[in-house]
Amino acid sequence: MAVEGVRKAVIPAAGLGTRFLPATKATPKEMLPVVDKPAIQYVVEEAVAAGLEDILFVTGRSKRPLEDHFDRNYELEQALEEKGDVERLRSVRESSDLARIHYVRQGDPLGLGHAVLVARAHVGDEPFAVLLGDDLIDARDPILERMIEIRNEWGGSVLCLMQVPRETISLYGCVSIQGAPSEGMVVVGDLVEKPDVSSAPSDLAIIGRYILDPAVFAVLQETAPGRGGEIQLTDALRVLATMPPERGGGVRGVVFDGRRYDTGDKLSYLQAVITLATQRQDIGPGLKAWLQDFCQDGTNGTQ
Repeated sequence: MAVEGVRKAVIPAAGLGTRFLPATKATPKEMLPVVDKPAIQYVVEEAVAAGLEDILFVTGRSKRPLEDHFDRNYELEQALEEKGDVERLRSVRESSDLARIHYVRQGDPLGLGHAVLVARAHVGDEPFAVLLGDDLIDARDPILERMIEIRNEWGGSVLCLMQVPRETISLYGCVSIQGAPSEGMVVVGDLVEKPDVSSAPSDLAIIGRYILDPAVFAVLQETAPGRGGEIQLTDALRVLATMPPERGGGVRGVVFDGRRYDTGDKLSYLQAVITLATQRQDIGPGLKAWLQDFCQDGTNGTQ
């Protein structure tokens, strides 16, 4: 259960999902299935598990299926109820009962910083979480609760960081840290969005979980477009890192060493599907046996 003070989560979901075309031509990338649930449902479940039951999706055009998924489907429910299909009925109702879910359109796709700024009216003057839909954190390795604890103890904003191979750091936002880590927590001195490998201040990448002080809104309001012509959340966090605590400043990070999947990347998406499927009681044993046969002889194991 989340510590008092952080109650709301913002999930930006306005991206076009071009890396998964043509599958995402008519289907939002967030709705691609991971086993038998859309990827975005895992993200919502993670927020709810941390006590964040007020969730705002920042959406764009063609995202209606996402809204429908978290709404009731009375015709389907009635059909399942009449058939006595209790298990499927439960799974269908589960998504609509998870949390209080709201939606706002981003309009112009001006970057992650802009998507967060669009949430200002809903969030108000309180700290909040931001969860990126492409990052799927394994439920066995929760991190949001720890981030909320740090926010409540120290104030300011808290980032989720992950050590990555240095040659890949240009794919991420990157931080420099002050002093030595303490119990997995670091103090962030500076942040750079997608730096060149040669100039990156560290191999600590920012992954898609944030606890943000509401002071970020005023900073984002004054943040000019940066890399890619977009309003970068990283640029606003650079300013927050230099501000005094009494004004909502200060940025800390939690170094995450658990299981995380980038469902916006084809290989990592497939790894997420296979990993989570093998953990299931109903299909895991059969899938593991098939994978073992497949890896041994390269056949599909269905002869």
